[in-house]
Amino acid sequence: MATLARLESTKQVIDKLWAHPGLKLPPQATKKLELVGPADSVVPSSFRVGTVAQATIACSALSSAYIHQLRHGRNEPQNVSVNPRHAVLDFKSESWVTLDGKLTPDIWDPLAGVYKTKDGYVRIHTNFPHHRDIILATLNLPIRPVPSRDQVAKAFESWSSQEFEDVATEAGGCVSKIRTFDEWDAHPHAIYSAGRPPLSLTKTGEAPIWDLPTKAGDMPLSGMRVLDLTRVIAGPVCGRTLAAHGADVIWVTSPNLPDLPALDIDTSRGKRTIQLDLNNKSDLATFKNLLKDADVLLQSYRPGALARRGFGPEALAREYPGIITANLSAYGTDGPWGGRRGFDSLVQAATGFNITEASVFNGLCNQSPIRALPVQVLDHAAGHLLALGINAALAHRIKASLSTQLPRSAKRNLGARKEGVGTSKSLY
Repeated sequence: MATLARLESTKQVIDKLWAHPGLKLPPQATKKLELVGPADSVVPSSFRVGTVAQATIACSALSSAYIHQLRHGRNEPQNVSVNPRHAVLDFKSESWVTLDGKLTPDIWDPLAGVYKTKDGYVRIHTNFPHHRDIILATLNLPIRPVPSRDQVAKAFESWSSQEFEDVATEAGGCVSKIRTFDEWDAHPHAIYSAGRPPLSLTKTGEAPIWDLPTKAGDMPLSGMRVLDLTRVIAGPVCGRTLAAHGADVIWVTSPNLPDLPALDIDTSRGKRTIQLDLNNKSDLATFKNLLKDADVLLQSYRPGALARRGFGPEALAREYPGIITANLSAYGTDGPWGGRRGFDSLVQAATGFNITEASVFNGLCNQSPIRALPVQVLDHAAGHLLALGINAALAHRIKASLSTQLPRSAKRNLGARKEGVGTSKSLY
């Protein structure tokens, strides 16, 4: 039977993330951190969303401040202050960003969301048209014109949750059977992933020490060049964070892939952008030229996708010594679900969050049996933790000569579990 976990303070969460042995970050670099504002909960959730937001943003900010300290030869770290209310607002930035004073359109496709099956529930992600078409084809529904939500709901009635997850995923769709925490803990991928770190750094080659000139008024990451090959939220948030701390971030998009303008307006802030088709020889040459001046390649395509084009971490380290390759995926690169397609909402559904969140609110009022977290907490936290890892790798380059690859999994990002309802799971 699950027992109530000891709840760690935000500072304890930060200290544990910062002390990850693979990062090799000095504990004294956090001594001027100031956690201000109200304690959790700052949003309506049974989980400590404010703690997660405050802790992960603090980690990305502290790591950039540490880079600034190293580059300028200072003995004392900078002050870093994080308010949980401000942090949670940042974790929902895609909902609050405005263009010409107006909120951007809803990011969700009308068909996306939760559907009842004959034995439970599934959540589908249809924000990209090709993913929606796969779901509709699996349900034996017409793709054009797009059917109504009621028609989709009716089609799900003949499917079991597990069967649909298996068939649609095999076809390239994005779907999760909605599980309880106990169901997820018994899942082969959860068992495989248990105890694995949220971040890992691997040396992939030798390189000159990173020693760009600095001047008064420089931001922590001034002079660092980042190629950002990411989409949706987690990876773009990482790139946006690095840009906010002074990095020159170039967002590389493709004319062959659909986009989500409502998200892109938010997550592209502070970046330059270029559109390249890597199947085109001229564009491929441009990409290789950009890599020559890049300190970081940030990418969130499925594991192996860039490696198959000759841009895997080892190949990049040989061709571009010192480059840091930062890789983000929903479930990691290996294990039963290694390389599986996923988005924040699907990871929440698959791993138990949606049912547990609903069960708490159902004790207060009559609600749906499925309830999503109030923000895309896994994506945003993953982005800030990836920025932490990139800065840790950069610190290694400043102090020593090495190239680094940095994989991280959104699923292992928090291990976040229920607050105060009798669970043995930790919360960050």
